[in-house]
Amino acid sequence: MATAEALMTAEEFGQRPDPGYPEELVQGRIVEMPPPDRRHGYICLQAGYLLRQFVDEHGLGRVMSNDSAVITERDPDTVRGADIAYYSYARLPRGPLAKGYGPEIPELVIEVRSASDRWKDVLEKVTEYLKAGVLVVVVLDPEPQVAHVFGADEAPRTLASEDELAYPGPLEGFRVRVGRFFE
Repeated sequence: MATAEALMTAEEFGQRPDPGYPEELVQGRIVEMPPPDRRHGYICLQAGYLLRQFVDEHGLGRVMSNDSAVITERDPDTVRGADIAYYSYARLPRGPLAKGYGPEIPELVIEVRSASDRWKDVLEKVTEYLKAGVLVVVVLDPEPQVAHVFGADEAPRTLASEDELAYPGPLEGFRVRVGRFFE
């Protein structure tokens, strides 16, 4: 007789010691991920830098990086590590950040597609973010140097390197040429 596998909660996942390599919790199960390469890290930093400059200049909220946890589903729990996440102060108020994972959902998530990422998995993650309440998910794809933009209430669109990426709502006024993410 087979026994059912015990699923892990987001809280249990967050209390474990750091294994030293990237992981996510998907439907209660730990999924190992290959460490990203240096190009991935550079593009993440560039995206975070460009966004953070605008956010700080206008006093809008917080920008997180380094695979900061976003709980996208409960029962069973899924915890994704967003490459870059933007939280307005309306969603994540000013003041010291508490330890651990919070219930807040970012308005914007930027993911950088790695060479090892399968589109099926990328789109699954995008769908989770949108269902959880993220307003816009941008997937930066380094090889063709494009940005795939997914909104909760709009059809997906692809922007080429010379196109301008602009955000509505809480980031009104933020504009950047897509190619800047890859320079």
